[in-house]
Amino acid sequence: MKIKSKLQRFWKILGPGLITGASDDDPSGIATYSQAGAGYGLSTLWTAVIAFPLMAAIQQMCARIGLVTTHGLTGTLKKYYPRSVLYVMLLFSFPAIVMNIGADIASMGAVGNLLFPAIDSIYFSVMFTALLLILIIYLPYHRIAAILKYLCLVLLVYLVVPFLYKQDWLQILKSTVIPTLQFDKKYIGILVGILGTTISPYLFFWQASMEVEEMQHKKRHLMVNKKIIHDMQQDVDFGMGFSGLVMFFIILTTGTVLYNSGIHQIDTVEQAALALKPLAGNFAYLLFAIGVIGTGLLAIPVLSGSLSYIITETFGWQQGLDKKFHEAKAFYIVIAISLLLGLSLNYVGISPIEALIYTAILYGLTAPVLIAIILHICNNKKVMGEFTNSKTLNIMGIAALIIMTLAGGALLYLQFTGQ
Repeated sequence: MKIKSKLQRFWKILGPGLITGASDDDPSGIATYSQAGAGYGLSTLWTAVIAFPLMAAIQQMCARIGLVTTHGLTGTLKKYYPRSVLYVMLLFSFPAIVMNIGADIASMGAVGNLLFPAIDSIYFSVMFTALLLILIIYLPYHRIAAILKYLCLVLLVYLVVPFLYKQDWLQILKSTVIPTLQFDKKYIGILVGILGTTISPYLFFWQASMEVEEMQHKKRHLMVNKKIIHDMQQDVDFGMGFSGLVMFFIILTTGTVLYNSGIHQIDTVEQAALALKPLAGNFAYLLFAIGVIGTGLLAIPVLSGSLSYIITETFGWQQGLDKKFHEAKAFYIVIAISLLLGLSLNYVGISPIEALIYTAILYGLTAPVLIAIILHICNNKKVMGEFTNSKTLNIMGIAALIIMTLAGGALLYLQFTGQ
């Protein structure tokens, strides 16, 4: 009974951190990881190990900002930084998030068509968009949070797939602990894409805002203490660890099953699912396909919600998933517009995989700026009081800043030199 009660308590602690971590493995992430595995085998497997402590540290900082200031990241930026910083972030965030939403919707539609070939993919895309709009607008925050929390379990399917295929576990171990680097544009682009889709700016905004929502739902106003901070750290660490594990297994699956079979080019997530079918069996194919739909349903509310928090906090409009539509019309209208704009990408000839990769790279190039600002906020006693960063968090944050900056700089150098 003690073990059961501990597990129940731990499950109760899990919330914004788990949802944020799981939504990180959306169809955009799956596409990027699948391309990395198919294109380079196991040589990018080590990135899952490197990314975990970095993403956990940054998300902890964002969560701490939300808990201590009772504002989202945008609200904190607005209060303590020049408006120009906010507008630059908005300029970069809006197109990247909308492209991400559009690519996720298109991927879900395409995979739906794979499972039910008689129904065209566009009908699935429209259906998923309508379903998400209805759920986001009509369900209160705690119901949405509960649904998102249980949807995280869908990601467990990716942990099963590699065991359906014979693996060289010694080679996997070597690739996990010994980094491999290739200084060419395509490889560096994949690395920036992986970093961009794991350490994504939209997740920074979502994490801080969700902590505020959670506090308001539990009526913890202005009662932040060390226990709440500790619970948040457990939640974030578990969520980011879970995200990193799923990332590891997707690269592992595509890096062995597809790469070893000579399939090195994956242009869509449905291609990754289809390629697995003859090589690893129907069960692996179905699990991979169902996982894409489940992660899309999980990630799109996070993407559209984070964009709406950014815009409404910037302009001082009412916001919050805990509010009804008539209480925060602008907030829900922004969500609706972002979903409809995303859906419209299906009709304008933008390839979903191009949108996904460009989005991940754009995130990778803009994240360093936000990380620097987050580090500054979290070390400012006027803002954070006694809850400023520990030395460990600062080391991890600075490491994330340096790695993201170097990767982005290398990609820009290779892009302009044509190497």
